[in-house]
Amino acid sequence: MRKLIMKTERLTNQETQRAGDLLKAGEVVAFPTETVYGLGADATNDEAVKKVFIAKGRPSDNPLIMTVADIAQLDPFVTISDMAQLLMAHFWPGSLTIILPIKPGKVSMLVTGGLQTVAFRLPDNDVARAVIRAAGVPIVGPSANTSGKPSPTTAAHVWHDMQGKIAGIVDDGPTQIGVESTVIDMSATTPTILRPGAVTQQQLEAVLNMPVVDATSTKSVASNVTPKAPGMKYRHYAPDKNVVMFDRLDALDLKNELQKNDVVMAQEPTLSAMQLSLDQSWSLGETLESATEQLFSGLRFYDDEIQVATIYVEKMSPIGLGKAYNNRLAKSAGNQEFSV
Repeated sequence: MRKLIMKTERLTNQETQRAGDLLKAGEVVAFPTETVYGLGADATNDEAVKKVFIAKGRPSDNPLIMTVADIAQLDPFVTISDMAQLLMAHFWPGSLTIILPIKPGKVSMLVTGGLQTVAFRLPDNDVARAVIRAAGVPIVGPSANTSGKPSPTTAAHVWHDMQGKIAGIVDDGPTQIGVESTVIDMSATTPTILRPGAVTQQQLEAVLNMPVVDATSTKSVASNVTPKAPGMKYRHYAPDKNVVMFDRLDALDLKNELQKNDVVMAQEPTLSAMQLSLDQSWSLGETLESATEQLFSGLRFYDDEIQVATIYVEKMSPIGLGKAYNNRLAKSAGNQEFSV
């Protein structure tokens, strides 16, 4: 029997009510945020949530983030501490995901991966919030890509991975940040960062006026343990092509080692020094922000180029947003690094 393919509607950023109607009907709809595109479904509808796991090919013990249009939508589901409220007041809407203890029986174990905690985010994107308001409920919001692959930063990326698998895609143009939100665990005794993003450890400590543990360099959790946040256990952000990191200081040595079908993703000063042809290079711009915004786009582009063998990608200084960039790059590369 031939497998049925779902019709995927391509919606504009003015068609948020249609997106909300599809979500109310238990369908899966991709939506924009300021970080990456998310894959939305009614977080209170188990059958809808199951469709997200199927569309992504996502392991069932990998918890999902619940995405809301306003803070009031959290009240039925979680207990919010004073410190968590402080973070929400400073960083929401924005690219900070906060893990909180759930009220007994109020959040599906499909969403939490069986844990007694759940992660919430309020995105800094008007279209995303309009879609959630139209749905009338919090929606789950993992990145709208095939599980393990680079995250989507345009609607075209979502279409590439999800066409025929979901009901709709809301197009709001390219995302601004380009990597997923910072995840902080506020259910622990000490606030703990589980995934780096645009909101930094220093910013969090300044608001909370206390130390914040950064656990993002910790090795992946054991196979029999459910991770508290996405990206901690399973392969993430990785193209099928071989990816290797390199340091700017090694750029000229790398140029001497490049093979015909190798390509380089780097910032403008590095590319200028290497003097590569246009068909062998992808510009990450001149700033850390532009590099972060372009990272997944470049990886996705070269992954679809049949002739490409290895993608060499420049690392950034591990400060602020650079820590999030390097985190995603290291996972994409499986920690492979060019050395002289």
